[in-house]
Amino acid sequence: MNLQTTTLNNGIKMPVLGYGVFRVENGAELAEAVKTAIKKGYRSIDTAQIYGNEEMVGQGIKEAIAEGLVTREELFITSKVWNAGLNYEAALAAYDDSLSKMELDYLDLYLIHWPGHDQYLDAYKALETIYKEGRVRSIGVSNFQVHHLENLLKETEIKPVINQIEFHPRLTQQEVRNYCTEHDIQVEAWSPLMNGELLKDETIQSIAAKHNKTAAQIVLKWDLQHQVVTIPKTMTESRMEENINVFDFELTTEEMAQIDALNENFRCGPNPDEFNF
Repeated sequence: MNLQTTTLNNGIKMPVLGYGVFRVENGAELAEAVKTAIKKGYRSIDTAQIYGNEEMVGQGIKEAIAEGLVTREELFITSKVWNAGLNYEAALAAYDDSLSKMELDYLDLYLIHWPGHDQYLDAYKALETIYKEGRVRSIGVSNFQVHHLENLLKETEIKPVINQIEFHPRLTQQEVRNYCTEHDIQVEAWSPLMNGELLKDETIQSIAAKHNKTAAQIVLKWDLQHQVVTIPKTMTESRMEENINVFDFELTTEEMAQIDALNENFRCGPNPDEFNF
């Protein structure tokens, strides 16, 4: 399967649908799951320093390459620096640590995981250094609100290519998305299925029945039709197939509006303006 891609503001192409590994333990099962995801057609893998599973993500990638399933150049690998690394030197060290754990020569995308009460500027300048040195293909941020982005763009040289945020039908973050669109920053969704809670929603289930699709497929398609990159997580092979099989149908304008109307500004994760650990 050839996944659709989006072109980031630095010209790099990124798959619009990837494989996330948040809250997945660092065991052999994860390495196998990453390899299985690659077999199923996934080319974007998203991890983070704080997840504590970069080693097995790297192992799965290494095995997939060794078995001829994919080349490194065909993959798009993302990791993120944690709050403990929100200064210049610590962020540089964190990047090298992630490369070491995954046994990779470079990442395709490196993000600041949380803004952390304005401690992010020095860390982002470290990311700029890594980017200028050609050791990472693109840099960005995660969980940034509009005021964080405004400050970042004012105080740094290189525009982030991505803002990865909590985004799902109960939290549409219209203001942040509008700002990102205006400034050519790609929005990426974490927790797109709201930890599975959205799969029980009657509106989504009704739309799914009309398209002969699952509730998860409807939500992921809603993401994509909003031009939001999405990274669902699963360890189950059948769910991997389900999640990636969203390119053969379209939601109508009315159906998109029905799902948009589910917004309650409800977060299942922390508020970026209050989260600082």
